Amino acid sequence: MSHEASTANPAGADRHHGSVRALTVALLEDEPHTRAAIAAKLAQSDGIELIASLATLAEMRASLQQRQPDVLIVDLELPDGSGLDLIAFAHARWPAMHILVLTVLDDEHKVIAAIERGADGYLLKDEGAIALLDAVFEVSQGGSPISPAIARHLVRRLAAQAPNPDASISLSERERQVLQLAAKGYAYAEVAKLLGIGVSTVASYTRHIYEKLQVDSRSGAVYEATRLGLIDPR
Repeated sequence: MSHEASTANPAGADRHHGSVRALTVALLEDEPHTRAAIAAKLAQSDGIELIASLATLAEMRASLQQRQPDVLIVDLELPDGSGLDLIAFAHARWPAMHILVLTVLDDEHKVIAAIERGADGYLLKDEGAIALLDAVFEVSQGGSPISPAIARHLVRRLAAQAPNPDASISLSERERQVLQLAAKGYAYAEVAKLLGIGVSTVASYTRHIYEKLQVDSRSGAVYEATRLGLIDPR
């Protein structure tokens, strides 16, 4: 097994001067140069501990049996199978684990399949280093980071479905604005800046939206709100 990341710190080890536990992250990427570049990006953050950087499904399955990360980053096209299978396996076995897809594939069917199998976020590899780091922290906090191009796939798919408005469910104007921006792929901090409110306020609105729509993810909220005609996907 080609563990390229150090596993010296035990699970739960504290960093940041012994006060705040770093997020543990495992990376599955078969292309060596890309894997090394992504690992370097992750290593730049004091808040992240990269515990595995591997190239195959078999290696990652074995690694997960030994230690489960807070966040699992998965490519979809791998030499010994599809990352979709690992997503389904990890989500079923360790439902508390956060799973982030990082791939070049922006095919609508792959996106839907990944989300259905348990992916919490879907990022394209052409996103910048800051976007990746933000996505790791966002997904660990219960968010669903999605690249804007991927979000457009989702809203187009949902817009093609016939809406089924339910008068018993409504969103406030501010909640609509927050969800509309979320549907376009904006992160909490970006939504807060665009609306002139705090990040914690965005998080509060998001929780209320989830409660009203009875969902637990951004993609689920966008899906339900579009289906019910509560937001304009365009």
